[in-house]
Amino acid sequence: MKIVSWNVARKHEPWRCLLDMDIDLALLQEAGSPPPDVAEQIEADPAIEINPGRWETMIVGGSPRYRTAIVKLSNRIGIEWIEAKSIDTAEARELVVSWPGTLAAALVKPPSGSPLIAVSLYAQWVRTHARASRNLIFSDGPAHHVVSDLSTFVAKADGHRVLAAGDLNILRGYGEFGDEYWAARYRTAFDRMEAIGLHCVGPEYPNGRQADPWPDELPRDSKNVPTFHHSRQSPETATRQLDYVFASTGLVGSLKVRALNAPGEWGPSDHCRIGIEFAAEV
Repeated sequence: MKIVSWNVARKHEPWRCLLDMDIDLALLQEAGSPPPDVAEQIEADPAIEINPGRWETMIVGGSPRYRTAIVKLSNRIGIEWIEAKSIDTAEARELVVSWPGTLAAALVKPPSGSPLIAVSLYAQWVRTHARASRNLIFSDGPAHHVVSDLSTFVAKADGHRVLAAGDLNILRGYGEFGDEYWAARYRTAFDRMEAIGLHCVGPEYPNGRQADPWPDELPRDSKNVPTFHHSRQSPETATRQLDYVFASTGLVGSLKVRALNAPGEWGPSDHCRIGIEFAAEV
């Protein structure tokens, strides 16, 4: 089974790229409505077909523009989407998503082996409060919302089958410009994932190209691979990893995770694609 996790930056062209890839499933972030020529060739959350306006993430101080999504792209797999509910509408044992549009989930039946739960994750940027000492954007708080929502699928240390991937907008192993305060804040999100039984499985070097030249802020022993470039960079000069894959213990040995971040394979988004491939028997 082949999966891609990708922040598609609200663009149409990445949707068409998905159709050209030999993959079974896409875990998308910042996904806007697919163009009509693509929509008729894919299967996505049935709620979207009933209400196209569901293609949104609630944005503080702005307009809803995009959301996470899970898209079926082949007949090799079976899928059952899990409806996300808001806190005020959910009943016991349903999936509660505290920030609408930031988590999508589905039960996936691979070509062989047992079903697993696949989850697309997105940590929204927010700003510090007006009473804070500095006006900053940050995303570790929203990342914790995502971890809390995801934890509903895990009831013990092992025995579960969960694959979660996406754009958390946080750094791994260091802070902003080497700042230990932010490094510690970011680390707590990864620690919580580990604590609930989901291990970060990359992508990391050598399964992806590392930054060159090496950025001053990145520790020399880091295995991070850039998955994002800002508006003043290009795939060649990208330096930051913001996209990650997490998996239950029983799935880790069956997974190959790779950042498709070489300049020629990056794709039409500011984030590269993350390839996730399972062994024949999952």
